[in-house]
Amino acid sequence: MADSLIDQVTELIREVAATVIMPRFRRLSDHEVQEKVPGDLVTIADQESEHALTLGLTSLLPGSIVVGEEAVAADPSVLTRVGDSGAVWIVDPVDGTNNFAAGKTPFAVMVALLRDSEPAAAWIFDVVEDRMTIAEAGSGAWIDGVRIKTRTDNPGAAALNGSANPRYLPNDLRAEVNRNRHLLGRLTAGAHCAGWEYPAVATDVQQFALFWRILPWDHVPGALIIRESGGTALHLDGSAYRPTDNDRGLIIAPNDDVWHTVRDTLFSSGTTD
Repeated sequence: MADSLIDQVTELIREVAATVIMPRFRRLSDHEVQEKVPGDLVTIADQESEHALTLGLTSLLPGSIVVGEEAVAADPSVLTRVGDSGAVWIVDPVDGTNNFAAGKTPFAVMVALLRDSEPAAAWIFDVVEDRMTIAEAGSGAWIDGVRIKTRTDNPGAAALNGSANPRYLPNDLRAEVNRNRHLLGRLTAGAHCAGWEYPAVATDVQQFALFWRILPWDHVPGALIIRESGGTALHLDGSAYRPTDNDRGLIIAPNDDVWHTVRDTLFSSGTTD
């Protein structure tokens, strides 16, 4: 991929964050926050950011299409376009909306480019921290221009810290996670922002994250970043994660050994369906 496109998308994301998102942070009126479904918020910043990103991204790649979180909320059939041939942009205009709406951090902008349904590039921008994480398929991953590589060792279950939001887990898996969580060093409910969790694992701030809902805008960008930094992103049964997948859990880790330790510790019964 031409460096110019990487740079142009980076500039577009920064511009939208500065002109659309940050002016709304901690300045939202009540009518600018709505509940899509119970517990899942959308703000005017999500909507306006996605609109601006859609215009910008399709201008950079004429003929491309955008699958954005808010577009899918308005028309669920848009989600099927993830598997289209050609260039498809995946957009999460404000990842961590509930944090954003509450005036808290973290929240991020996440974008990925698919070519013929294969991830080609990804961007995660931590807006408040002004930190840009980028990956290009086959070329690596960077944070603010510095190449990042995941850890290669496995310190063992008792030394592993990570996150698993139990909210979306089926009852049986939630119960098993709760039974086994003490075997890990530390297990939190996470930052409620996948755009924070993925770079955190890539840079060893934490060593794993478990997700159940795997909508593409939450995970396609981060999964490419994890893989390009040397890490592992697999479904609970060990199968590869694909952008079109949306019905099975996902564990991310810095390497295969840590991935297996986390999976086998949390789901010692072997049941992950």
